[in-house]
Parts: sequence; C-alpha cells; structure tokens
Amino acid sequence: MRGHMLLLCHHLILDPWHVYNLHQKNGFTCMLLGEVFELVQLLFVVGFTVFLANCVDYDILFANKFVNHTDSSKVTLPDAFLPVDVCGASIRDNVAVMFVLMISGVFWLHRLIKFIYNVCCYWEIRSFYTNALKMSMAELPYFTWQEVQARIVEIQKEHQICIHKKELTELDIYHRILRFKNYMVAMVNKSLLPVRFRPPLLGESVFYTRGLKYNFELIFFWGPGSLFESEWSLKPQYKRGGNRLELADKLASRILWIGIANLLLCPVVLVWQILYAFFSYTEVIKREPGSLGARCWSLYGRCYLRHFNELDHELMSRLSKDVLHFHACVPPPGNVAFFAGSLLAVLIALTIYDEDVLAVEHVLSSITLLGVCITVCRSFIPDKHLVYCPEQLLRLILAHIHYMPDHWQGNAHRYETRDQFSQLFQYKAVFILEELTSPLVTPFILIFSLRRKSLEIIDFFRNFTVEVVGVGDTCSFAQMDIRQHGHPAWMSEGKTEASIYQQAEDGKTELSLMHFAITNPQWQPPTETTHFISQLKERVQRETTGDRQTLTSLNLSTNHQSTNSLSLPPTSTDARTASSGSSVWEGQLTSLVLSEYASTEMSIHALYIHEVCLSVCLCLDGWFYKCCNKERQVNVSLPLLSPPTSSPPSLSLFPLPSHFLSPLSLLVPTSSLPLSIPLRSSISSSLEGNCPGTPGIGRTVTTVVTASPRRGVQGEGTLTPETSSPAHTPSLSPPLSPPLALSPALTRALTLTEVPPRDRK
Repeated sequence: MRGHMLLLCHHLILDPWHVYNLHQKNGFTCMLLGEVFELVQLLFVVGFTVFLANCVDYDILFANKFVNHTDSSKVTLPDAFLPVDVCGASIRDNVAVMFVLMISGVFWLHRLIKFIYNVCCYWEIRSFYTNALKMSMAELPYFTWQEVQARIVEIQKEHQICIHKKELTELDIYHRILRFKNYMVAMVNKSLLPVRFRPPLLGESVFYTRGLKYNFELIFFWGPGSLFESEWSLKPQYKRGGNRLELADKLASRILWIGIANLLLCPVVLVWQILYAFFSYTEVIKREPGSLGARCWSLYGRCYLRHFNELDHELMSRLSKDVLHFHACVPPPGNVAFFAGSLLAVLIALTIYDEDVLAVEHVLSSITLLGVCITVCRSFIPDKHLVYCPEQLLRLILAHIHYMPDHWQGNAHRYETRDQFSQLFQYKAVFILEELTSPLVTPFILIFSLRRKSLEIIDFFRNFTVEVVGVGDTCSFAQMDIRQHGHPAWMSEGKTEASIYQQAEDGKTELSLMHFAITNPQWQPPTETTHFISQLKERVQRETTGDRQTLTSLNLSTNHQSTNSLSLPPTSTDARTASSGSSVWEGQLTSLVLSEYASTEMSIHALYIHEVCLSVCLCLDGWFYKCCNKERQVNVSLPLLSPPTSSPPSLSLFPLPSHFLSPLSLLVPTSSLPLSIPLRSSISSSLEGNCPGTPGIGRTVTTVVTASPRRGVQGEGTLTPETSSPAHTPSLSPPLSPPLALSPALTRALTLTEVPPRDRK
C-alpha cells in the first residue's frame, strides 16, 4: 500500500496531467485505443495518399483508354491499379515522395516512442487508481474529477506521502495540472503573444491556430533549449534580472531558428493539413453542408475566456451552454445562393426535359456542387423572423463567457463589436481556413513578430513566476492573489497594491477566484480572499433587492395599462405576429434563464446580470404589450410576478415566452419573489398556481404552456374560484437543468406555492 501511495506523489508532482487525462479519457482501455488509432491514422493518411499518387492509372479510371486496348471487356476497379513493381519504381524515382515518406517516418517513430512512454505511465497510474484510490477502470467514467480529487487530498492527509507539504489542497493539484496553461492564459491576458494583426483590406484580425500554439509551447515550456529545465522548474538564470538582455538575445536567436525550421517544413506540413482536412471534413460537408456555417469557439477565444485554474472539462462545460449567437444580416450569402440556384434550376430543367443531359461531362458534378453551395450559403443567412436585439443578447452571452471588453457595452449594434465577437466565436469554415493557412503564416509570425517580444517574454517569466512549496514554479497570476494582481476597478480603494503592469486585465483574477471557490467548495482560501468573497455576496444581495422593488412597481403599472385593452379572438395575422414575437427568443429559452453558474456563484458579473434580467423582463413586459395591443390580440398581461391586488385579473390567449416566468428568480433570494419555473424548449406542461384576487376569494389559474422550436411559447388560461388560503411567500426551487418531469396527462397541474421534491427532477 505504501508503494502505491508513493506513486501519488510522483505523478502529481512530476506528471499530474496524466492523472487527470486518464480520468478524462474514461480509463486505460479507452486511452490505449485512442493512442493506437492515432498511430494507425497517420500511417493510413500517408500510405493512402502515396498510393493514390503513384499506383493508380487514371486514364483507365476516367475511360480515356481501354483495358488491353480493346473495348470488349468490362472495366473493373482493379484494372486501374498499377502492378506492384511499377508502383514501387514510381515511388522510388520520385524525389518529393521519398522526402515526404522520410519526414513522415521520422515523425511516426517519434509518435511511437511517445506512445510507448505514455502507455507505461498510464499503466502505473491505472494501478494507482485501482489500488490507492479504489477506483476500477470500469467505474472511473462515473466518478467526477472532484470526487477523484477529494480522494487524493484525503490520502495525503492519512499517509503523508508528499514530503514537501503536510496537506495537499485543491489549488495545489490544479497548479500542477495547469502549470503551463496558466502561463498561456496570463500571456494572452496581458497581450504578450503576437496573435492580433491588421492585414490590408481585412482590418484587425486574430490568428491563433494549433500549429502556432504548438510552436509557442515548444519555445517556452518543453522544447530543446526552452525556459523550463523540467516540467515543474524554471531555469535559474531566467529568475535573475542581471542578464536579461543576454537571455533575450538568446531567446530571439532560438525563435529565429525555429521559425526557419517551420519555413523549411512548410510544404510538408501544408500537404498534411490539406490531406487531413480533406479526409476529415469531406464526408461531414457532404452529409451536412450547413455545418460550415455553424460557429465554434476559436482557439484564441478559449484561451481568452479561460479562467486561471480552470480545467479543460470545466471550460468546455461553461462554453458549451446555450450561448446566444449574433446573427448579422449579411447580403453576400443570399446573393451567392441566388446565382447558384439559378444555374441549378437551369440544369434541373434540362435534365427533366432530356435525361441524356446527365451523360454530358461534369453536369452531374456541377449539380452536386451547386446544391452544396446553396446549402452552405443558406446556413449563413439568419432567420427572416428573427428580431435583432443585440444589446440584450450581448449581455446574456456575458452570463456564460464572463468576459467582455468595456467598449462593447452600448455598442452591440455596431459591426466592430460583431467582428470582435466573431474572433472569439468564429465560423467553422473560418476555423478550417485558418488551420490550412497556418503552415504558411506561422513561420513569419515567429520570425518577425514573436522575436521582437523576446525581452518582454523574459521579463514576464521572471516577474510572474513564484515558487510554491510542494508544487514548484508556477505563474503568480494562478495564485489568484487579489492584492498583488487585482484590478482597481473591481476592488475597494486601498485593497490592491498591483500596478498596471501587475494587474490582470478584465478582472480575470477576481473572476477566476470566484470560479475556483464555487467549483471547489471544500477549498479554504486565505483570510483576505474570504473577506473579498463575503463582501461580493453582500453587494449582490443589495443589488437584487433594488432590482426587485423596481420590477414590482413597473409590473403593477403595466398590469394597470393592459386591463383597459379589448380582447379579440386570434386571427391568422395574430398567429403570424405571435410567431414573429416568439422568434425573438427562439432557441434562447435556456439562455435567458441565464445559468446556474450566475445564481450560485454570485460572481462580479452577476451585477451586470441583475441589470440584464431587469431590463429584459421590463422590455418583454412592455414590448409584448405594445406589439400584441397593436394587433388587438391581448387584453391583459398575466401578472405572475405581481403582488396581490384587489382587482381580479382577466385572461385570454396570448403569446407567453417561457422565460417571462423566471428571469429574476435565479438571482433574487428565495423569499423575494413568487415561485417561477424555468421552462426549456420542446416541453409541454401544465402549471397551476395562486393568482391575485379579491380579499377572501382566491383564484386558481391553470395555464397550459407549450414550447415548440418554431412557434415559440403559447399560453392558455382559465379562471376557477377557490377558497383562499393564508397568504405566504412560496419557496423558490433551484433552476432546473433537465426538462420538467411531468406526467403524460398535460392537464395535470403543478402547484406554484410549493413544489414537492419528487417533482423537482
């Protein structure tokens, strides 16, 4: 047992990433199969490409010549394959092919050696999981990382296997896993890495690809001559300031040689990128051409939005939530679709008139390509029913990403804001194009941009590296010390000593601290940090109290105005209006419920979210009243958030957005608002609750709420007299992540005053 305990200290100090990675890859078997298939994939791509280039007779394949010089025999696929001796001679005589094979062979052998080393490490870690942590590989996928981490901390307390520290904290483990990534996040935060450029005709743009990131890590962390002498220790000479100029010249020279190496290997890497993209995305584009118009988080966006001490799965969980998209009306895709559609229509008409047209060379391929082009263009065109509310959408996005430049506020409608947000959340087509051009651009970035920053890089690692007992050298920003790296705009006067050079931008230190404290509730922060978190929670509660009072007063005014309207049955025009109004928030029902992160974390950005909830809720109340009254469809707004009043409400069919029930319920304390249940799209439920009525007589409103992907949310209500019950403030249930679990009978009512625990699923 003692031997297995020692493995813990060894792997957490020397190679903690493998401990975490084995958990994320769902055990030893899954990891092993993934590594094997990566090796086979490399062999397949190289071998298959060489075979297609040298061992296929394309004249026979394209019917430019006959087999055995006769047209009497039927041509088969093997007839187009060259004999083995001819194929081998063709490969040996081609210098370019031999060079590619040699480079690929060296790279594959390097991957093979790395694979063998990883297998040995993972086998030891597998034994550690099984014997020390008592977790079998079959059970490992069902344990969260926090559970694994808790067991590691507990074992350290019991056996004192790490001799450098008496206790291992959650922050120590995070530091060891994210040592290099914290440095990268800090360098992006301080704008040290050259990833922003202003090419002619394109304006300001960001270029940060996997190839460029690989070179950065090679230079700084683990390559030959890097700044670190091991995975946990910075070289001593880089910790002293006396020889900074000499070290900067040495680093600049090394960057130059690595840039030249990238330039020499550019043709090989470019061919590999093209082949890999072709084999990876061709089938996807054929099956789903619109996928090129989908958006994904850029590599720069992931690094810019990442907190200090945020693990990969935590980052992906946060960014994979229902983040709202900016849909800009871009005319060019519509015009391209028109031209392609015109050509396609002519070809289809000719084919219908005479099917022999398909026998003409390239007609069938032209029809296919035009169809793909039209589908891709349509994926870039926003929904015509979408009502563009950029300011509200931008603030709701903030609830997920937590970071937003100050100049975006109030300028969400400007194209500059849209373009800058697209740098974080880019089109898939742009991502593929950047990866394809990376071998061409990366050498010049290294030689002409990164090399100029060598002195700044040396100063950065010297000034922002601290040695932590039992952990090693780590980035000082990852300590989340608000006094040393806090931003004055986020702190009370005199609470931070950080200069402009030392402070983290965009409040990253404070937000990272809040995220880590919520993610690891067992972590005991320093006294000053605990005081900061407590003050922040008190501030959020004060803000929510003011927002609740404003909402209540305005909702009373809105209900008074809406009582004077006339109720008319819905018409076809009304239905279209309802659909258009609902489409404002189509696909965004979950996002407007914000996120459980904002409600439980009570982070600094929750202050912004309070404003969001208030403005959105009030905007909805007034906007829906205005639009619906214009069509003379509705006579009253459902007073779900109103306090008891003496006038009984009237009710008619009207479009009811599900999030109208609960925008503030996530942020206001449980005793502040009536219960509101967050709904999600594609659910149908029946809600029953106490409605304000006259004294002594209670009224029950049974509201059938149906959410559909296209028509939004529709509400239908009836009034039923009921004996009143003592007034009380219902408890607030937590936000429900999964859809509400209701019985098949949609008319069964759920009581709003108190939801039984069995229904909170």
